Amino acid sequence: MEKIYLYNTLTRKKELFKPIKPGIVGMYSCGPTVYNYAHIGNFRTNIFNDILKRMLTHNKLKVKHVMNITDIDDKTIKGSQQEKLLLHQFTRKYEKIFLDEIASLNIIKPAIILRAAESIPQIIELIEILLKKKYAYRAEEGIYFSIDKFKAYAKLAQLEKTKKKKERILADEYDKNNPQDFALWKFYVPEDGNVVWDAPFGRGRPGWHIECSAMSINALGEHFDIHTGGSDLIFPHHTNEIAQSEAATGKKFVNYWIHGGMLIMKEGKMSKSLGNVYALRDLQQQGYRPLHYRYLCLLTHYRKPLTFTIENLNAAKISYEKIKRRIIELRKEKHTGADKFKEYESLFNKAIYNDLNIPRAIQIFLEALNDIAFDTKKKLSLLENFDSVLGLCVSGMKEEKIIIPDEVQKLIDSRERLRKAKLWTEADIIRQRIKELGYLIQDNSDGLKIEKIN
Repeated sequence: MEKIYLYNTLTRKKELFKPIKPGIVGMYSCGPTVYNYAHIGNFRTNIFNDILKRMLTHNKLKVKHVMNITDIDDKTIKGSQQEKLLLHQFTRKYEKIFLDEIASLNIIKPAIILRAAESIPQIIELIEILLKKKYAYRAEEGIYFSIDKFKAYAKLAQLEKTKKKKERILADEYDKNNPQDFALWKFYVPEDGNVVWDAPFGRGRPGWHIECSAMSINALGEHFDIHTGGSDLIFPHHTNEIAQSEAATGKKFVNYWIHGGMLIMKEGKMSKSLGNVYALRDLQQQGYRPLHYRYLCLLTHYRKPLTFTIENLNAAKISYEKIKRRIIELRKEKHTGADKFKEYESLFNKAIYNDLNIPRAIQIFLEALNDIAFDTKKKLSLLENFDSVLGLCVSGMKEEKIIIPDEVQKLIDSRERLRKAKLWTEADIIRQRIKELGYLIQDNSDGLKIEKIN
């Protein structure tokens, strides 16, 4: 195993990574809240999680990767009621969509996926421990965690606790400047409908933060190696996780807290509440493939913000397709040249093991790809080795034969007739219909190009 350095949010510095158990890594990632389509900002975090896991595996470590599904919170309850579905019917629909979409991004599915709704016994047990140790107390609205009792509350987010006495936060998410007592368990209110469980301390449902603590401890133990998430989760979510977990167990919760930067728009963070959201399907409708977006994400270091525009996505698409064409050409070549495998491998490993410097790793990938002195067979083997970390589907880069359905072909023929008649508006209407059916038409100087987009 080579030395790995990772930036730890807890210490605000890059540290040598040492797993608790030699050769084995316990890793927990905060998963989706399944109340709607995930947006591409969410997927940037999922791609970062995937790269981290691939890098650890590349270094001969066995990774036990656990991800949660948040299927109980304010948003899922409200959404299920609006669609007039039982909670599990509503959340499973969006869970399936999410899992299908991460597969399309070539994200390796976590080994263990846990749902909050199936972890109620563990959640109740954890709350009972906190009550017994007097870190939690009963209020009119539910069971709350007292942040004043946990002296190291602000260590992850490095916040100052406010001096407001006994102010309590009922909502799952709240303003980052207001770190006050938070709900572990919310007593039943009619607005919750049929989302309710019996507990020794009263009928109700869990708060958001306690769910992740219970699930991660259940799957990985009271002390494990890595916890990941987007930087927006540092406070309150991860701050609260640490407080309630360490208060309950008396042990250090997680050794390495690793956070990915935000995907931002020109107006700021991508958020459903701001109405500036792109879903993956929106990009596909515009002719971009999920791997184009994955490639875009790899071009910026995972800790840095990534400003998203259609222009930079298009640039990523052009670069990715150029790589693909070159790989296809390489498979046809039989050039015998220098063996530079070890040389490039050393440079690549140095980059990925230094806090996941993937932009540098991409540069090395491209240098190797374009090295005309490099033996073709050995070059392809090297690039596939690199791809075990990058996840760009190098092995699948082959000539594609597009089979156009009769319905689509008839529309294409009809559009060509309209174009010849200079009926541009009518032709554009048909082009949009073809796009809706999953095919993108591009009118190039060398003729008509048809691309399957979903």
